[in-house]
Amino acid sequence: MSQPRTITEKIWDDHVVTHEPGSPAVLYVDLHLVHEVTSPQAFQGLRDRGIKVRRPDHTMATLDHSIPTTDTRLQIIPDEIARKQVDQLRINCKEFGVPLADLGSIDQGIVHVIGPELGLTQPGLTVVCGDSHTSTHGAFGAIAFGVGTTEVEHVLATQCLLQNKPKTHEVRFEGPAPKGVGAKDLILALIAQIGVGGGTRHVFEYTGEAIRALSMEGRMTVCNMSIEAGAKAGLIAPDEKTYEYLKGRPRAPRGADWDAAIERWKQLVTDPGATYDRTTIVDVTKLEPMVTYGTNPGQGVGITQAVPDPANIADASQSAGVKKALEYMDLEPGKPILGHPIDVVFIGSCTNSRMGDLREAAAVFKGRKVAPGVRAMIVPGSEKIKKQAEEEGLPEIFRAAGAEWRQAGCSMCIAMNGDQLSPGQYSVSTSNRNFEGRQGKGGRTFLASPATAAASAIKGAVADPREFLV
Repeated sequence: MSQPRTITEKIWDDHVVTHEPGSPAVLYVDLHLVHEVTSPQAFQGLRDRGIKVRRPDHTMATLDHSIPTTDTRLQIIPDEIARKQVDQLRINCKEFGVPLADLGSIDQGIVHVIGPELGLTQPGLTVVCGDSHTSTHGAFGAIAFGVGTTEVEHVLATQCLLQNKPKTHEVRFEGPAPKGVGAKDLILALIAQIGVGGGTRHVFEYTGEAIRALSMEGRMTVCNMSIEAGAKAGLIAPDEKTYEYLKGRPRAPRGADWDAAIERWKQLVTDPGATYDRTTIVDVTKLEPMVTYGTNPGQGVGITQAVPDPANIADASQSAGVKKALEYMDLEPGKPILGHPIDVVFIGSCTNSRMGDLREAAAVFKGRKVAPGVRAMIVPGSEKIKKQAEEEGLPEIFRAAGAEWRQAGCSMCIAMNGDQLSPGQYSVSTSNRNFEGRQGKGGRTFLASPATAAASAIKGAVADPREFLV
């Protein structure tokens, strides 16, 4: 009888091409996603060596990071560097035969949104991209992780990577989620509990009642921010929700191939008796909507809690980190974070730009107005989502409230596309990182859920979304 294995170990074992003792394994890559920022040097490396892309049929490119989210972007991209990146990806994809979701295509969108949308992301796969939030795809029961530009070149050339086997880490969310607590709150609570290094060298497997209750979109949100806890990747075993999401998508199996795929996917569970290297338990019943106060995603608290006092933190390094963060954020220890004035609300990014996120925000905005002096930006994650939201009338709700409805892209998450904070501005953002300057030089970011972000736009200050929930 074979030894019980975790889902991570099963997928890993299925993809090891060869492994010499004392060396990294050669790991096969099923799906390689590409965007305009981390790929130019990789393609140039192939060109310089006269090498072709080994599996263009297992590669997919899109434009997302550098592109503006304005209505005029099909005519002009004002930033010269961004324009060159976009043009170069077009040249590279044409030359090397890589499919590209270009501007104007219904398939265009944020790389971690369109992979699942197209049915490219499937259970049991290995997925890589030159982007740290590739862990998003783990929501489908895949091992998915970000790679550097040099590794992007390696995958383009060989469809393989040198990798050390990660350790396994079960993250069990016990109990049902209280009212107002969603996927973003779950993952922010975990990172606050274990810190930004709590998952280092591990793959998270998310389990528990609260995870199973999430939609696929919610699961993608949770897996998306695995990297913010230092994990290599994060995944969730596939189930009926996974199969329902994928069925009929353009690149999903069909007919007899679909039936065979389902049988394979049903084996992608952690066996009874399998052991994890670590287990973390989060008591979901005690959670409330979360918000960050500092400059890393682990510096988060419940929405009704006070800003921590560094003097009360025993660990000297952690205390110094909180002190530095509060100086940057210009927040007083011991003061409530609820009610802190804000300037901008951003709802979007690969973390929270899907239909469920937009509906969640629209439910709060409906019949209400954005507070005077606050700018609210709603940015869909893909052209398909934009189209569906428009069919459902969501942009009318946003515009009536005084919010902006923009084109699909990464937008203010990365602040390299014209969408950014001004120095000193405060933002409530549904993105994944609150680093210094992440959303614009001198900008200050509170990370939160779409409902919290929308509620804050209406209040003009950090707000508790439960006040607006029916």
